[in-house]
Amino acid sequence: MTYGTFDLLHVGHVSLLSRARALGDELVVAVSTDEFNATKGKGAYFPWSERAAMVAALRCVDRVVPEHRWEQKAHDVVRLGVDVLVMGDDWVGRFDELRALCDVVYLPRTPGISTTRIKQDLVA
Repeated sequence: MTYGTFDLLHVGHVSLLSRARALGDELVVAVSTDEFNATKGKGAYFPWSERAAMVAALRCVDRVVPEHRWEQKAHDVVRLGVDVLVMGDDWVGRFDELRALCDVVYLPRTPGISTTRIKQDLVA
């Protein structure tokens, strides 16, 4: 299982999700809702329903669920029987408390690409 906003879907997202899927038999992706993003001070170009549809269309993704709040991760791990939680390495250490419930793996991000950088390049 992994979590993210997945705004402006790009090759870095696809790479991370493909590598996450290779760690198990099924990949569940929790896509942050618009309301949750607002609490983080974050906006997305596409609404949740469209971001969730794009992520669900990827062949490496088996299921998409909404992410409503930070505290949801532990509940999801138990409720969905998650064996491995996967996050990008920019989150190293942030979810280590979940190691009591499942394996936690931090995968390297794709160098040179990020949604933030794409948005900055578009503005420039």
